Amino acid sequence: MNNLAVVISVITQKGGVGKTTVVNALCASLNKKRYRVLAIDMDPQGNLSLSFDADTDNAATIYDVLKGEAAPIDSIQRLAVSDIIPSNILLSSIELEYTGKNREFLLSNVIEKLSGLYDVIFIDSPPGLGILTINALTASDYVIIPMLPDIFSLQGLTLVYDTIEYIQSTVNKKLAISGILVNRYMKRSKLHKEIYGTAQLICHKLNVNLFKTVIRNSRTLAEAQSIQTDITEYSPKSSGVKDFNSLVVELEELNII
Repeated sequence: MNNLAVVISVITQKGGVGKTTVVNALCASLNKKRYRVLAIDMDPQGNLSLSFDADTDNAATIYDVLKGEAAPIDSIQRLAVSDIIPSNILLSSIELEYTGKNREFLLSNVIEKLSGLYDVIFIDSPPGLGILTINALTASDYVIIPMLPDIFSLQGLTLVYDTIEYIQSTVNKKLAISGILVNRYMKRSKLHKEIYGTAQLICHKLNVNLFKTVIRNSRTLAEAQSIQTDITEYSPKSSGVKDFNSLVVELEELNII
């Protein structure tokens, strides 16, 4: 592990892909392996914060931190899954409140103050490619792009890739795609196998890694999140835990973490 945290954004072009589930489960899996992990919820919907059982009403959120009204270190909540700086709907106003130059560096400035305290920092960005996602990408070393095994996710890959290329060419030359992650995969589905094969071709054409690990469709992952429980404690032998543990090993083998 490095002295400074590896910063990984998890982004998607559209919602409903399981982005928040990926961040939650990776935080839990790495926390179980004694990594020092921080999650930053950059989605105004606050689903990651909800899944962590974070206080978003009476405590400071990432909105307060970005505005300079709360110190980053004082805004961290230490919870069962991992540490988190939570979010709420107020974050959606950032795009209107900050319209000047360098607004894409708001989150980078926050992370600089915390990077020495953690091994890995995950950023859960909102669906779409607005200023909050741009902030996440500007602050990151790597990107994980979850996709569902469907045609709409395949179509969205190129758009996300183009956005990342733009960030690389302008404000963050070190940004790299750690991989495309197929989520909610059913091994018996012929369609899912075909989509995975097409994803392999697209990734080869774009020279982007497609994770060998696929996250199988898992009821227990959704259950653990809905009752705000660490999945590794709730169902340690479930397929979801096994898949995310496998993904952690793959990230280690790729020297990303």
